[in-house]
Amino acid sequence: MKQTPLYQKHQEASGKLIDFFGWSLPVQYLGILEEHRAVRERAGLFDVSHMGELLVEGPDALDNLQRLVTNDLTRAKDGQAIYSPMCTETGGVIDDLLLYRFSQQRWLLVVNASNTGIDEIWIRDHLSGQVSLLNQSDEIAQLAVQGPLAEQILQQLTDTPLDSVRFFRFVNDLKLAGRPVLLSRTGYTGEDGFECYMDAGHAAFLWDQIMDAGQSSGLTPAGLGARDTLRFEAALPLYGQELTR
Repeated sequence: MKQTPLYQKHQEASGKLIDFFGWSLPVQYLGILEEHRAVRERAGLFDVSHMGELLVEGPDALDNLQRLVTNDLTRAKDGQAIYSPMCTETGGVIDDLLLYRFSQQRWLLVVNASNTGIDEIWIRDHLSGQVSLLNQSDEIAQLAVQGPLAEQILQQLTDTPLDSVRFFRFVNDLKLAGRPVLLSRTGYTGEDGFECYMDAGHAAFLWDQIMDAGQSSGLTPAGLGARDTLRFEAALPLYGQELTR
């Protein structure tokens, strides 16, 4: 099975590891209900490094992506993320994804781990003109800090005022504990929170820094089980369950 850069951290925290679409990931640490409550009342830290990251860039990037997804990408401004299904010609859902707009010519697509290869092939097969696609999934790790105390915890690790980062906006190259990250005010729990994308080599260091910063606030590591109950409670769809091709 594949391992994220935080595999050892999960073992150290007594995470119960399962096979999740070929990835060894924690379904829980202390327990799903306890982790669920922690996110609703305080904050939880998730390893989401199994997600796929596809960089699309070139003069025709926007036109190509707009043909592939159903949401109106022309509404997105630089520094904004937008959620959208990506559909077949007959309306079946290939995947649902986040699209981060750096500029009209440069976008980062964050896709479900189970569909990364499928999405890459589908997108490549439908690209035309001056545009390229680069799969960066192996180079990028992702940590999600979710819950009402998420901002308070992360603010200890950066000089950038996080209250200025609005919902579904992001800051690229933000310094978090001295390491560059893409930080977005997004999540999959129905709570306020942030998703942090970083070089995979920085993931273990930042995990420790975030856990230390959140110790006094009751931050707890959270696994796939709580992630699923939280998103379901917030009526957020999951590909393969509420969304299918």
